[in-house]
Amino acid sequence: MKLIDRQYLATPFYGARKMAAWLQSRGQRVNRKRVQRLMRLMGLRAVYRRPRTTIPAPTHRRFPYLLRGLSISAPNQVWATDITFIPMARGFLYLVAVMDWYSRYVLAWRLSNTLDVGFCIDALSEALGTGRPEIFNSDQGSQFTSDEFTGMLERHGISISMDGKGSYNDNLFI
Repeated sequence: MKLIDRQYLATPFYGARKMAAWLQSRGQRVNRKRVQRLMRLMGLRAVYRRPRTTIPAPTHRRFPYLLRGLSISAPNQVWATDITFIPMARGFLYLVAVMDWYSRYVLAWRLSNTLDVGFCIDALSEALGTGRPEIFNSDQGSQFTSDEFTGMLERHGISISMDGKGSYNDNLFI
């Protein structure tokens, strides 16, 4: 389990099959079913491209990706945000989080039962109360490309970076 945990941090896209092959190459006597059971027990799931949930608004402005080749070496250099869903008994709740890329510290988060921009702006406002990044990275979802959201970042003098189409890996940690 220790080896699985260590390798999962390095390659979170490994599923049970790939993880079993990696362990076998390290001399461990395991099969896919055992690795699958251990990963389930540890709460680990492979991170891979799932059905498209980020839908850009065609009229919103998009920004270039500024992090290519950038070495992130200090807190408040780059912040990132993303939205995920939490399945509930009847429907979903949406969770937005703002995180510092260097320290992996969650600066602010909010829950909402709708995907409007309001709860994203609330989380951003709270995070900006703790400091200010040089660059703010997000995907191209309509919440993050809205005039209210990008306007708040521009008023604070923060450079805006947006992941390109199909770049699901870029905000993996958030």
